[in-house]
Amino acid sequence: MKLGLGSYAFRWSIGIKDRQPPTPMTAMEVLEIAHRHGLSVVQYADNLPLDRLSAEDHRALKARADGYGMTLELGTQGFNAAELARYIPIGQRIGSNILRVALDAEDALIPVPDLAAQLRELLPDGKAAGLRFAIENHFDYPSPRMVQLLDAVADDALGVCLDVANSICAGEWPMQTVRMLAPHAINLHFKDYRITPDPYGVGFRIHGTPLGQGRAELAEVLDALAHCDPDMSVILEHWLPPSDDMEATRALEHEWLDRTVAAARRLLAGR
Repeated sequence: MKLGLGSYAFRWSIGIKDRQPPTPMTAMEVLEIAHRHGLSVVQYADNLPLDRLSAEDHRALKARADGYGMTLELGTQGFNAAELARYIPIGQRIGSNILRVALDAEDALIPVPDLAAQLRELLPDGKAAGLRFAIENHFDYPSPRMVQLLDAVADDALGVCLDVANSICAGEWPMQTVRMLAPHAINLHFKDYRITPDPYGVGFRIHGTPLGQGRAELAEVLDALAHCDPDMSVILEHWLPPSDDMEATRALEHEWLDRTVAAARRLLAGR
Protein backbone atom coordinates (compact mmCIF):
# COMPACT_ATOMS: atom_id res chain seq x y z
CA MET A 1 0.00 0.00 0.00
CA LYS A 2 1.17 3.52 -0.77
CA LEU A 3 1.04 6.06 2.05
CA GLY A 4 -0.41 9.43 1.18
CA LEU A 5 -1.46 12.74 2.69
CA GLY A 6 -5.06 13.95 2.60
CA SER A 7 -5.75 17.67 2.56
CA TYR A 8 -8.04 17.25 5.58
CA ALA A 9 -4.91 16.68 7.68
CA PHE A 10 -4.56 20.47 7.39
CA ARG A 11 -8.16 21.65 7.63
CA TRP A 12 -7.21 24.51 9.97
CA SER A 13 -4.12 25.59 8.01
CA ILE A 14 -6.10 25.54 4.76
CA GLY A 15 -9.18 27.11 6.34
CA ILE A 16 -12.73 25.89 6.71
CA LYS A 17 -15.98 27.82 7.14
CA ASP A 18 -15.40 30.70 9.57
CA ARG A 19 -11.93 29.44 10.64
CA GLN A 20 -9.75 31.06 8.00
CA PRO A 21 -5.99 31.55 8.57
CA PRO A 22 -4.31 34.80 7.54
CA THR A 23 -2.40 32.94 4.81
CA PRO A 24 -4.16 29.71 3.81
CA MET A 25 -2.01 26.71 2.95
CA THR A 26 -1.90 26.09 -0.80
CA ALA A 27 -2.13 22.92 -2.86
CA MET A 28 1.56 23.17 -3.67
CA GLU A 29 2.46 23.56 0.02
CA VAL A 30 0.49 20.40 0.86
CA LEU A 31 2.45 18.56 -1.83
CA GLU A 32 5.76 19.82 -0.43
CA ILE A 33 4.83 18.69 3.09
CA ALA A 34 3.93 15.23 1.81
CA HIS A 35 7.25 15.05 -0.04
CA ARG A 36 9.22 16.04 3.08
CA HIS A 37 7.53 13.18 4.92
CA GLY A 38 8.48 10.74 2.16
CA LEU A 39 4.86 10.05 1.22
CA SER A 40 3.87 8.76 -2.20
CA VAL A 41 0.46 10.37 -2.74
CA VAL A 42 -1.49 13.56 -2.07
CA GLN A 43 -5.27 13.50 -2.14
CA TYR A 44 -6.88 16.92 -2.57
CA ALA A 45 -10.36 16.83 -1.07
CA ASP A 46 -13.20 19.34 -1.10
CA ASN A 47 -11.54 21.54 1.54
CA LEU A 48 -8.89 22.39 -1.08
CA PRO A 49 -10.91 22.26 -4.32
CA LEU A 50 -8.70 22.11 -7.39
CA ASP A 51 -11.42 23.56 -9.60
CA ARG A 52 -10.45 26.96 -8.17
CA LEU A 53 -7.02 26.61 -9.73
CA SER A 54 -6.15 27.19 -13.37
CA ALA A 55 -5.16 24.52 -15.87
CA GLU A 56 -1.64 25.93 -15.66
CA ASP A 57 -1.70 25.43 -11.88
CA HIS A 58 -2.83 21.83 -12.37
CA ARG A 59 0.02 21.16 -14.76
CA ALA A 60 2.49 22.74 -12.34
CA LEU A 61 1.25 20.49 -9.51
CA LYS A 62 1.61 17.40 -11.69
CA ALA A 63 5.07 18.41 -12.87
CA ARG A 64 6.24 18.88 -9.26
CA ALA A 65 4.67 15.58 -8.21
CA ASP A 66 6.23 13.79 -11.18
CA GLY A 67 9.60 15.21 -10.22
CA TYR A 68 9.19 13.74 -6.74
CA GLY A 69 7.91 10.40 -8.04
CA MET A 70 4.56 11.08 -6.38
CA THR A 71 0.97 10.75 -7.58
CA LEU A 72 -2.01 13.04 -7.03
CA GLU A 73 -5.64 12.18 -6.28
CA LEU A 74 -8.78 14.27 -6.47
CA GLY A 75 -11.92 14.58 -4.34
CA THR A 76 -15.30 16.31 -4.13
CA GLN A 77 -18.11 16.53 -1.58
CA GLY A 78 -21.68 15.44 -2.31
CA PHE A 79 -23.11 14.01 -5.49
CA ASN A 80 -23.53 16.53 -8.29
CA ALA A 81 -23.33 15.03 -11.76
CA ALA A 82 -22.37 18.33 -13.42
CA GLU A 83 -19.58 18.98 -10.90
CA LEU A 84 -18.23 15.46 -11.25
CA ALA A 85 -18.22 15.84 -15.04
CA ARG A 86 -16.26 19.07 -14.58
CA TYR A 87 -13.75 17.32 -12.30
CA ILE A 88 -12.97 14.51 -14.74
CA PRO A 89 -10.68 16.64 -16.96
CA ILE A 90 -9.00 18.04 -13.84
CA GLY A 91 -8.27 14.49 -12.72
CA GLN A 92 -6.84 13.69 -16.12
CA ARG A 93 -4.71 16.84 -16.06
CA ILE A 94 -3.09 15.99 -12.71
CA GLY A 95 -2.75 12.28 -13.54
CA SER A 96 -5.17 11.09 -10.86
CA ASN A 97 -6.52 7.55 -10.98
CA ILE A 98 -9.08 8.24 -8.22
CA LEU A 99 -11.99 10.67 -8.00
CA ARG A 100 -13.20 10.43 -4.41
CA VAL A 101 -16.83 11.44 -3.84
CA ALA A 102 -18.13 11.84 -0.27
CA LEU A 103 -21.87 11.09 -0.09
CA ASP A 104 -23.90 12.51 2.77
CA ALA A 105 -27.42 12.98 4.13
CA GLU A 106 -28.89 14.71 1.07
CA ASP A 107 -27.45 12.03 -1.21
CA ALA A 108 -29.08 9.35 0.95
CA LEU A 109 -32.45 10.82 -0.06
CA ILE A 110 -31.79 10.07 -3.74
CA PRO A 111 -33.27 6.67 -4.63
CA VAL A 112 -30.48 4.19 -5.27
CA PRO A 113 -31.64 3.38 -8.83
CA ASP A 114 -31.60 7.11 -9.72
CA LEU A 115 -28.16 7.66 -8.25
CA ALA A 116 -26.87 4.50 -9.93
CA ALA A 117 -28.20 5.67 -13.30
CA GLN A 118 -26.45 9.04 -12.97
CA LEU A 119 -23.18 7.36 -12.02
CA ARG A 120 -23.39 4.98 -14.98
CA GLU A 121 -23.62 7.96 -17.32
CA LEU A 122 -20.42 9.43 -15.87
CA LEU A 123 -18.31 6.27 -15.75
CA PRO A 124 -17.38 6.08 -19.46
CA ASP A 125 -15.84 9.57 -19.40
CA GLY A 126 -14.12 8.73 -16.14
CA LYS A 127 -12.66 5.55 -17.58
CA ALA A 128 -11.46 7.39 -20.66
CA ALA A 129 -9.60 9.79 -18.33
CA GLY A 130 -8.06 6.91 -16.37
CA LEU A 131 -10.25 7.53 -13.31
CA ARG A 132 -12.13 5.26 -10.95
CA PHE A 133 -14.85 6.81 -8.78
CA ALA A 134 -14.26 6.10 -5.07
CA ILE A 135 -17.43 6.70 -3.05
CA GLU A 136 -16.58 7.59 0.55
CA ASN A 137 -18.70 6.40 3.45
CA HIS A 138 -19.40 9.79 4.92
CA PHE A 139 -21.25 10.79 8.08
CA ASP A 140 -24.88 10.22 7.10
CA TYR A 141 -24.69 7.74 4.21
CA PRO A 142 -25.17 4.24 5.69
CA SER A 143 -22.95 1.46 4.46
CA PRO A 144 -25.76 -0.98 3.55
CA ARG A 145 -27.10 1.67 1.18
CA MET A 146 -23.60 2.11 -0.23
CA VAL A 147 -23.43 -1.61 -0.99
CA GLN A 148 -26.82 -1.40 -2.71
CA LEU A 149 -25.50 1.42 -4.87
CA LEU A 150 -22.33 -0.47 -5.81
CA ASP A 151 -24.31 -3.60 -6.66
CA ALA A 152 -26.75 -1.56 -8.76
CA VAL A 153 -23.95 0.00 -10.82
CA ALA A 154 -21.86 -3.21 -10.92
CA ASP A 155 -18.82 -1.69 -12.59
CA ASP A 156 -15.16 -2.06 -11.58
CA ALA A 157 -14.71 1.66 -12.22
CA LEU A 158 -16.82 2.34 -9.11
CA GLY A 159 -15.54 1.41 -5.67
CA VAL A 160 -15.30 2.62 -2.09
CA CYS A 161 -13.08 5.16 -0.40
CA LEU A 162 -13.20 3.43 2.98
CA ASP A 163 -13.00 5.76 5.96
CA VAL A 164 -12.39 3.89 9.20
CA ALA A 165 -14.36 6.21 11.50
CA ASN A 166 -16.89 8.35 9.58
CA SER A 167 -19.75 5.89 9.80
CA ILE A 168 -19.94 6.07 13.59
CA CYS A 169 -22.18 9.04 12.81
CA ALA A 170 -24.45 6.74 10.77
CA GLY A 171 -24.84 4.38 13.72
CA GLU A 172 -22.22 1.83 12.64
CA TRP A 173 -19.31 0.60 14.73
CA PRO A 174 -16.11 0.94 12.66
CA MET A 175 -15.34 -2.73 12.08
CA GLN A 176 -18.96 -3.29 11.06
CA THR A 177 -18.42 -0.67 8.35
CA VAL A 178 -15.08 -2.18 7.35
CA ARG A 179 -16.52 -5.68 6.98
CA MET A 180 -19.33 -4.38 4.75
CA LEU A 181 -17.23 -2.13 2.54
CA ALA A 182 -13.78 -3.78 2.43
CA PRO A 183 -14.70 -6.03 -0.54
CA HIS A 184 -15.30 -2.86 -2.58
CA ALA A 185 -12.41 -0.73 -1.27
CA ILE A 186 -10.12 0.99 -3.77
CA ASN A 187 -8.93 3.78 -1.44
CA LEU A 188 -8.46 4.07 2.34
CA HIS A 189 -8.78 7.02 4.71
CA PHE A 190 -6.74 6.10 7.78
CA LYS A 191 -7.39 7.95 11.04
CA ASP A 192 -7.83 7.30 14.74
CA TYR A 193 -10.19 8.49 17.47
CA ARG A 194 -11.02 8.20 21.15
CA ILE A 195 -14.28 8.41 23.07
CA THR A 196 -14.43 10.40 26.30
CA PRO A 197 -17.38 10.72 28.69
CA ASP A 198 -18.83 14.16 29.30
CA PRO A 199 -17.64 15.46 32.71
CA TYR A 200 -21.27 16.00 33.74
CA GLY A 201 -22.37 12.59 32.52
CA VAL A 202 -24.27 14.00 29.53
CA GLY A 203 -23.26 11.41 26.98
CA PHE A 204 -19.78 11.43 25.48
CA ARG A 205 -17.66 12.94 22.73
CA ILE A 206 -15.64 11.42 19.91
CA HIS A 207 -12.28 13.12 19.39
CA GLY A 208 -9.54 12.60 16.85
CA THR A 209 -6.08 11.46 17.91
CA PRO A 210 -2.82 10.90 16.05
CA LEU A 211 -2.83 7.46 14.43
CA GLY A 212 -2.18 4.65 16.88
CA GLN A 213 -3.10 6.65 19.98
CA GLY A 214 -6.86 5.98 19.96
CA ARG A 215 -9.20 3.03 19.88
CA ALA A 216 -9.46 2.39 16.13
CA GLU A 217 -8.66 -1.25 15.32
CA LEU A 218 -6.04 -0.30 12.77
CA ALA A 219 -4.29 -3.64 12.30
CA GLU A 220 -7.67 -5.34 11.88
CA VAL A 221 -8.62 -2.77 9.23
CA LEU A 222 -5.46 -3.55 7.28
CA ASP A 223 -6.08 -7.28 7.65
CA ALA A 224 -9.54 -6.81 6.15
CA LEU A 225 -7.96 -5.07 3.15
CA ALA A 226 -5.25 -7.66 2.51
CA HIS A 227 -6.98 -8.62 -0.75
CA CYS A 228 -6.70 -5.09 -2.19
CA ASP A 229 -4.32 -3.91 -4.89
CA PRO A 230 -0.87 -3.51 -3.27
CA ASP A 231 -0.66 -0.06 -4.91
CA MET A 232 -3.86 1.14 -3.26
CA SER A 233 -3.31 4.46 -1.50
CA VAL A 234 -3.68 4.82 2.25
CA ILE A 235 -4.56 8.46 2.85
CA LEU A 236 -3.62 9.88 6.25
CA GLU A 237 -5.90 12.45 7.84
CA HIS A 238 -7.14 13.26 11.33
CA TRP A 239 -9.84 14.92 13.40
CA LEU A 240 -7.78 17.48 15.29
CA PRO A 241 -10.19 19.59 17.40
CA PRO A 242 -9.63 23.36 17.23
CA SER A 243 -8.64 25.38 20.28
CA ASP A 244 -9.08 29.04 21.16
CA ASP A 245 -5.52 29.57 19.93
CA MET A 246 -5.79 28.79 16.22
CA GLU A 247 -2.10 29.47 15.61
CA ALA A 248 -1.28 26.73 18.12
CA THR A 249 -3.90 24.48 16.53
CA ARG A 250 -2.32 24.91 13.10
CA ALA A 251 1.12 24.11 14.55
CA LEU A 252 -0.35 21.01 16.15
CA GLU A 253 -1.49 19.76 12.74
CA HIS A 254 2.18 19.32 11.83
CA GLU A 255 2.95 17.52 15.10
CA TRP A 256 0.00 15.16 14.64
CA LEU A 257 1.11 14.41 11.10
CA ASP A 258 4.63 13.54 12.31
CA ARG A 259 3.20 11.02 14.76
CA THR A 260 0.61 9.71 12.31
CA VAL A 261 3.16 9.04 9.55
CA ALA A 262 5.44 7.22 11.98
CA ALA A 263 2.57 5.06 13.25
CA ALA A 264 1.35 4.29 9.73
CA ARG A 265 4.82 3.14 8.71
CA ARG A 266 4.99 0.82 11.72
CA LEU A 267 1.56 -0.63 10.90
CA LEU A 268 2.38 -1.20 7.24
CA ALA A 269 5.88 -2.61 7.83
CA GLY A 270 6.13 -6.14 6.53
CA ARG A 271 2.67 -6.20 4.96
